[in-house]
Amino acid sequence: MAFSSGGGSGPKSDMNVVPLIDVLLVLLIIFMVTAPTPAMRINVTLPQKSERNEPPKTEPPPPLQLQISSAGEITVNNTPQPLPTLQDYFDDITQVRTQVLPVDQQPKLEIEVDPAAEYEVLAKVLARAKNAQFEKIAFIDQSP
Repeated sequence: MAFSSGGGSGPKSDMNVVPLIDVLLVLLIIFMVTAPTPAMRINVTLPQKSERNEPPKTEPPPPLQLQISSAGEITVNNTPQPLPTLQDYFDDITQVRTQVLPVDQQPKLEIEVDPAAEYEVLAKVLARAKNAQFEKIAFIDQSP
């Protein structure tokens, strides 16, 4: 709406946009009706129930518990482990467990980090775990 001040009763110079909006809405409806609907079929292969008896699932092995102290010391399952030999230790663990265990029961690494520990040590530990193909990594919270 346009309001004029000063009591002038002259002609208004505002453009009337209502007919323009009506035309645009009609065009929009026409385009929506005439637009082709996507008719691509997506083939979905659903899993079928197998008649075989699956072997009983075994309990997964206990996870590796890794602690990083504020001094940067690393312990794995309460055994001190220096950072340079950690990669070899991880490789040995994953090789042994991947040869013996099925894929869904691969080793899990639980990391507990002291809040005062340096991030650089944690980043190096995570890089070594990734290089050793650890897929299950969990962070343990120390707060009560």
